[in-house]
Amino acid sequence: MLDNKIKVVDTTLRDGEQTAGVVFANKEKVRIAKMLDDIGVHQIEAGIPVMGGDEKEALKDICKLGLKASIMGWNRAVIPDIQNSIDCGVDAVAISISTSDIHIEHKLKTTREWVLESMVKAVEFAHKEGMYISVNAEDASRSDMDFLIQFAWEAKKAGANRLRFCDTIGILDPFTTYEKIKLLREKTDLDIEIHTHNDFGMATANALAGLRAGATHVGVTVNGLGERAGNAALEEVIMSLKIIYDIDLGFKTEDFRDLSEYVALASNRELPAWKAIVGTNMFAHESGIHADGALKNPLTYEVFKPEDVGLERQIVIGKHSGTASIINKFAQYGHHLSEVEANEVLKKVRSAAVDLKRSLFDKELIYIYEELLESKAKKVN
Repeated sequence: MLDNKIKVVDTTLRDGEQTAGVVFANKEKVRIAKMLDDIGVHQIEAGIPVMGGDEKEALKDICKLGLKASIMGWNRAVIPDIQNSIDCGVDAVAISISTSDIHIEHKLKTTREWVLESMVKAVEFAHKEGMYISVNAEDASRSDMDFLIQFAWEAKKAGANRLRFCDTIGILDPFTTYEKIKLLREKTDLDIEIHTHNDFGMATANALAGLRAGATHVGVTVNGLGERAGNAALEEVIMSLKIIYDIDLGFKTEDFRDLSEYVALASNRELPAWKAIVGTNMFAHESGIHADGALKNPLTYEVFKPEDVGLERQIVIGKHSGTASIINKFAQYGHHLSEVEANEVLKKVRSAAVDLKRSLFDKELIYIYEELLESKAKKVN
């Protein structure tokens, strides 16, 4: 991997908003752009200017913010689209066109030659206008590699800065991703962005494989929003690079939870408790063995600290808890239980958890403890 040379391209405001049923208000788009810039995103793909109306106004507002991040507009390979992006004040354009034969024949109903000609004309126009240019090879993962290599070279000659390799239908696995990106790096003279979808649950793994093979840029969205099953999640890719590969891109990861919560609310899409990196269950321990280990040394069951991503550790009391968790929980409220008392409470806790089909609230634990004390007092009397 290229360490700190890796650039993160966030497309929450474009591909993320293409999630079926998701619409961001203009104020939300501006707020999300600010938050993305603040945490350290290098380039924000902010929308599709040719849509006009609110979309174009939102992009103009984002461009006026003076953010550190590059602002990119998404376009088809036609000059009017690109002119709309330029009118908004972006400094970068994505020029997208299909490169797979199935798309060329059945969607575009044209030829490879037409694809190359359309792409070159669009790139040449954008280059004359001084834009940073990403040429997006849609459905690259199903494209003939010889044609994709030719496509990349023609894009380079026309003035493109990078090739976006799109696994549009999420058909790749990490091993195939690695081989394809490695070959493209060897055969072309362009920076490569790996842009992956999650149809088989491998978007993040494929993104990392692409980077390992030499991709210089990675496309992501907050919470993995995106078409169908979504895209590679920003928070997963950044933390995987930081923790697994020891590549720290300098992101303010402690703000990840706040960002994820805001995008979840704005998109009206639940942020699951079990969501990797930012879900509340990431640092929630109920199992007795796990909780005991985490209390003795968090590193036994946590690979990074909860505060690193804006979360808190939770020791959950329920059916699978052990006495160590009970003793620790009550100690927080000034009640120092003996091992015998903890076992007595634990029996009641497990019974209640089964009846209620959930873990217990702290108040319910106090009630259980008070009932035990009352029962003991009655026996004495």
